[in-house]
Amino acid sequence: MPTFKVAIVGAGPAGYFAAQALHNLQNDDRIFAIDMIERLPTPWGLVRSGVAPDHPKIKTVSKVFEKIAADPNFRLFANVEIGSDVTISDLQSKYDAVVIATGSSIGKRLGIPGETLPGSMSAADFVPWYNAHPDFADLKVPLGCKTAVVIGAGNVAMDVARMLALEPAELDTTDTADGAIAALKQSSIRKVFLSARRGPEHAAFTSPELRELPKLEHTNVIISKADVEAAIVRAGDTPEKDVKTNLDVMLSIAENPKNEHERTMEFLFLHTPKEILGTDRVEGVLYSTPNGDVTVECGLVITAIGYQALSIEGVPYESGKVSNTDGRVHDNLYVVGWAKRGPSGVIGTNKSDAAGVIELLAADLTAPKSDGDITQLLGNRTVITQELWQRINEAEVAAGEQLGKPRRKGETRQELLQIAGL
Repeated sequence: MPTFKVAIVGAGPAGYFAAQALHNLQNDDRIFAIDMIERLPTPWGLVRSGVAPDHPKIKTVSKVFEKIAADPNFRLFANVEIGSDVTISDLQSKYDAVVIATGSSIGKRLGIPGETLPGSMSAADFVPWYNAHPDFADLKVPLGCKTAVVIGAGNVAMDVARMLALEPAELDTTDTADGAIAALKQSSIRKVFLSARRGPEHAAFTSPELRELPKLEHTNVIISKADVEAAIVRAGDTPEKDVKTNLDVMLSIAENPKNEHERTMEFLFLHTPKEILGTDRVEGVLYSTPNGDVTVECGLVITAIGYQALSIEGVPYESGKVSNTDGRVHDNLYVVGWAKRGPSGVIGTNKSDAAGVIELLAADLTAPKSDGDITQLLGNRTVITQELWQRINEAEVAAGEQLGKPRRKGETRQELLQIAGL
């Protein structure tokens, strides 16, 4: 029976769903041997380092990933970086197909004056910091101000604003990075503005995220009722279902605001940022609004306006994503997930996306190659295998149980390698 070798670059949701799709296409005529390659010592991508710690249910998809990884034809090669340890062309020469599943990790910029001031940063840095991504363990977040501004109108912006506005003790039972919890407990921030360029009817929040906001026990959540009512009028008599649901939830929040807490999260709609103000550090944001220019004084600005893919040598890019046609790149190279379509959809969106690309990949295959695999390319590189990752995983969960958390994450690359026994 022919065995086709497939390398998947990136161990996030898109990568695992691509592996699952390959497993589903195995039959009496062919087998797929899958080698998954990941730059970090840990897999799971955004499920580990992107999903907000106070939303643990979303992370349960990792159980699906572990089931996929248990297949005897699956191998994990984590702590291996494409470019420095092995190249895409190397992989293409060894495998029948190579699938790029590296996601989008670079935050888009506003392109306005003041964006490089100290105190201005991207959610692409802030989110992995509080999620214990080893590349961001030493990030310094200026939390000594009383007011912060988050710019964006999607779930990432909402996660960032919520993390800044909640009582940090609420994170004690989550897998938030220890260093981030300690820093947030010392934070002076008591007011967080979440600003959106367009009106509530255009916000990209999902309704479950909005419904979570009134459950914040120590935070006022303020949405202008007039803003929502005007949005309802603009949306017309037959708005799309998601828009209507969002507006209904926002109206409910607007009609039942909390006002008894010292911490507040407030939405600012129809606020277009023109300039981040300050000389040596952030001092405010100048906005254009329907009523004229408005300045919001603050000491921290976090932008959450989208992501683009980090380029890899040997892979063509265009408009922040891999150039492709329905997932085909060139030769035996393919792409799935955010790297293919841009940062859109939820985690589950990657499943159908990957399945479609893998069907094309499988249809393209003819005769298997027989000239080795990645093990011939790594030399003395320290590799985290599935077995070593399970050791890290079990140790983190055990350490978390003692503290009433789902896990206590290793925060640096060195710590993770030590947990693995390396």
